[in-house]
Amino acid sequence: MDLDLRLIRYVVYVADELHFGRAAARLHITQQTLSAQISKFESQLGVALFERDRRHVALTPAGVLLVEGGRCLLTDAGDLLAKVTAEIPAVRLDMVTDGLPLAVIATVLRSRLPEAALEFTQLHGLAVAVPKLLATELDVAFGWVGGLPEPLPTPLSHRVVMRDRLGVVLPQDHPLAPLAEVPLADLAPFPLLLHTAKEAVEWERWNEQLCARFGLQVAERMRGHGRASANAAVLARGLPSIGPLKAPVPDGLTVRPLVAPVPVYEWSMVWRSANQVPGVVRVLTAIRDASAAAGWAVPPAQEYWKPAAVTR
Repeated sequence: MDLDLRLIRYVVYVADELHFGRAAARLHITQQTLSAQISKFESQLGVALFERDRRHVALTPAGVLLVEGGRCLLTDAGDLLAKVTAEIPAVRLDMVTDGLPLAVIATVLRSRLPEAALEFTQLHGLAVAVPKLLATELDVAFGWVGGLPEPLPTPLSHRVVMRDRLGVVLPQDHPLAPLAEVPLADLAPFPLLLHTAKEAVEWERWNEQLCARFGLQVAERMRGHGRASANAAVLARGLPSIGPLKAPVPDGLTVRPLVAPVPVYEWSMVWRSANQVPGVVRVLTAIRDASAAAGWAVPPAQEYWKPAAVTR
């Protein structure tokens, strides 16, 4: 029989953990799938690799032999892939800035495509990334395409992969901080800090549409890069600011969900339609599949709001 390196890796991970649940978590598969695959492998080999019951997992003598040889096989396979792919250009992705929910995409890609050469940049806005996509200096970018200064050029394609629920970042002593959720109408009396990078045209336009639609006021506009900079500004100014719910905040700040309706920011992945380089196609497919599996692009169950594309 031919050896499947995927199954060898499964066995090695279980041997490392001596626990099917922890091994499955490392492999990003379910425990049931892992157990079934190893049982099938044992049947094909005609020998048990593990002794296991509800409380105990141990290698059999045959399992010890397979794990010892399997580690060598995996190392050799990794070395071979490294040599083969050394000359293959890396797939270049722009993740906009730090502290965004997009960070999960980089984690998923490293897990699903461990052999892939990936380069990540932070251009701070899709408007800056589009010319680099067209100039073939970048392979994949992310952002709200409806907020671009011009319509997305024809050579580019896009697909919504994440609908990010937004919240309000507040000083912990702010009057709205005790609320579990903040209705947009309750936010109206408190002028906002609008913190954007000068490159982040789409994010600024999204905020402006939110303010116009729900009667929110802007007390101060600041320029800066990244969520850390935005959080520092909220602390310094004592003003609320719109931000992602899932991004961490420092001591002294809290994040509350916005509701009635829930404001949503649509993240699309953007790429050159003609770019059929296998590495790029694998990355696009991995992102699409991960989004579908995790439900990243599923809209909130509550009433929600998203802006229309900016009229140009």
